[in-house]
Amino acid sequence: RAKRPRGGGGGGRQLEAGMRGILITCNMNERKCVGEAYSLLGEYGDLLYGPEQFSDHEERLSGSDREEDEDDVEAALKKEVGQIRASTEQKLRRFQSVESGANNVVFIRTQGIEPENLVHHILKDMHTTKKKKTRVILRMLPISGTCKAFMEDMKKYTETFFEPWFKAPNKGTFQIVYKARNNSHMSREEVIKELAGIVGSLNPENKVDLNNPEYTIVVEIIKTVCCLSVVRDYVLFRKYNLQEVVKNNKEDTQQNPSSLTEEQNSKVVKPETEEEKSSKEVKQENK
Repeated sequence: RAKRPRGGGGGGRQLEAGMRGILITCNMNERKCVGEAYSLLGEYGDLLYGPEQFSDHEERLSGSDREEDEDDVEAALKKEVGQIRASTEQKLRRFQSVESGANNVVFIRTQGIEPENLVHHILKDMHTTKKKKTRVILRMLPISGTCKAFMEDMKKYTETFFEPWFKAPNKGTFQIVYKARNNSHMSREEVIKELAGIVGSLNPENKVDLNNPEYTIVVEIIKTVCCLSVVRDYVLFRKYNLQEVVKNNKEDTQQNPSSLTEEQNSKVVKPETEEEKSSKEVKQENK
């Protein structure tokens, strides 16, 4: 019963408009994914923002309080629930898992931190060290803003939301990536067209670049909530995929076969006949 999503928002335990956080995709094991996310975000959160501060009231929610009431379990439970509620109202935790509304998607709500900076820092570190830190987390996308997933709401919201990156004198090349889950009323083409139009209206010098843009606008729609962010290094960090970003450089070059064949051909072009050269190219393409 505790696992079942509570109706009517469940006191902020479900993804809803107005939240910020990190959207994480995983493969089947959501519970393990939440555990990995808390561990990874906690590690880097402490590095970037310092250890999380808890009030004395929260720290006391351990053994001593419970032992006094052990004979009366119900009273102890009521007391504990009351204390947790009170402490949650006093201070929300830095990272809090909420129901995302879609399978294989975990949403970690954040408080008092910049999701984009934190996730970019994690990916940059993993890309540099090639150190694998997760097993079940696939992608980790920062969500800096959420609104209702209806075209009018999205247009109104993004006019302000996009300003820090795209409003003159700011400008940049961009692409829009769109994904919808458990939602059939939005049109992918319409959303991309409208949002690109808003970016263009903020500064006509903002240009679309689908190969290697400075900024990638991430649009993730789940049920009736639209999750948004503007991220850097989306191509370099393999679409923010934690499994892919730690793969070594040899695999990086295979992702871009054109530069690989050019480089190798330039070394072997002279001593080979055209026949040998073309057969070698075929082999490389097959690889």
